[in-house]
Amino acid sequence: MMHGGPRRSFSRRHLLAAGGAVAVAGLVPAPWTRCAVASYAMTVSLVARPSKVSMVGANYPETEVWSFNGGVPGPEIRVPQGSRLRVEAQNALGRETTVHWHGIRLPNAMDGVPYVTQDPIADGGRFVYEFDVPDAGTYWYHPHFASSEQVGRGLYGPLIVEDRKPIQVDRDVVWVLDDWRLARDAQIVDDFGNLHDMAHNGRLGNTVTVNGRIPGAFKVERGERIRLRLINAANARTFALDFGGHKPVVVAYDGQPITPHEPSDGLVVLGAAMRADVVIDMMGKPGERYVVTDRFYARAHYPLLDIAYADAPLRERPLDAPMSLAANTMPEPKIEEAERHRMVLGGGMMGGMTGARMGGRFMDMREMMHNGKAWAINGVAATGHMMDPLLTLQKGRSYVLMLDNQTAWHHPIHLHGHSFRVIRRNGKATPYSEWRDTVLLNPQDQADIAFVADNPGDWILHCHILEHQEGGMMGIVRIA
Repeated sequence: MMHGGPRRSFSRRHLLAAGGAVAVAGLVPAPWTRCAVASYAMTVSLVARPSKVSMVGANYPETEVWSFNGGVPGPEIRVPQGSRLRVEAQNALGRETTVHWHGIRLPNAMDGVPYVTQDPIADGGRFVYEFDVPDAGTYWYHPHFASSEQVGRGLYGPLIVEDRKPIQVDRDVVWVLDDWRLARDAQIVDDFGNLHDMAHNGRLGNTVTVNGRIPGAFKVERGERIRLRLINAANARTFALDFGGHKPVVVAYDGQPITPHEPSDGLVVLGAAMRADVVIDMMGKPGERYVVTDRFYARAHYPLLDIAYADAPLRERPLDAPMSLAANTMPEPKIEEAERHRMVLGGGMMGGMTGARMGGRFMDMREMMHNGKAWAINGVAATGHMMDPLLTLQKGRSYVLMLDNQTAWHHPIHLHGHSFRVIRRNGKATPYSEWRDTVLLNPQDQADIAFVADNPGDWILHCHILEHQEGGMMGIVRIA
């Protein structure tokens, strides 16, 4: 596999051979569909179970997946900011699982990390998650047990916390982006956990979907203002979306408001697990089509979908209304008083790491690979979820973590239970000091993140390329 990704470009109309999968030709684009809405009430039932979904069109068999409530993605949960959410999770998978609420600042016992915050939910078992949602924004939920396979088979869904005072738009739309490794019969290739994926760029698929289907046209009207909530649910793929002549304005990253701005080079970049809220004034010509293209991987650009304009406009000029979102409730870190800790990311192919501590002793890379590991944080490769903390932080104090990627690969690093400001990249101050819960590090990249350790408990810090996480790039940050 190439450093940047598969050799061949992807198409929404074709499955292309990659990662050992066989090509499928001539797929018919599926009609555009939005995520199904489960409930706007405070109580939601989620059932994890095997299902079949029409992912690639009527000319091919339904794809066998693992799902919440029978669909991929699972039900879109929408709740008002500041409300209390109760989720009754039932497990009918035939194996253990959990549910993690990615990006939500919640009590540690509700975080869904097996053996750290709860026991896994046994097959046939049930667990009730109940927590307040303090911050408006775009979040998602997924298992944290055997997550490379469980997420890779479709177990995830969007969680939207609605603003108390929303900005004015004509439509609020969610796109859950994912990629899949499918065979000729449109079934998921069962090669999860292979060492090649783990030690390289993770499980990159050969078929990209929006809201669980190969997308057709996204229909709009000239003059329409759309708030587009983008969620990257892929195991490993990074997206860099070019909206084909339109000017997306980013108003939030990972659910947290930011000064509205057009992204660098016009591309909306999302590493695995990351989200972005963009506002787009649809000012194309009536009756015309514009292509949204993913441009992240060199020599592997592909068209994601078409923006298709109706013949009659909604309005001739863009909506005249502010785009700035109200601030959320994060405590502001005191940078000048912050204690600093360096977190070195090491390992992987071409990374130069000779070995790491694992299970209480040092192993060289050959022995690590024999034990299914290839990554480390500060020289420690995680085994399971039960481990000694990498850091112990004092509750209420400000901290800066200096993340240093000494590998040849990208890593979206996620901290549970907190949001943080990205204050510096490669020694330079960031223009917006944006709040995030997941930060994408390029190869040989450094980033400083600042936060207040205000949420007590043992929290996971890990790469959200799920094969990297399971390959050792994970640790515990204890706040006491």
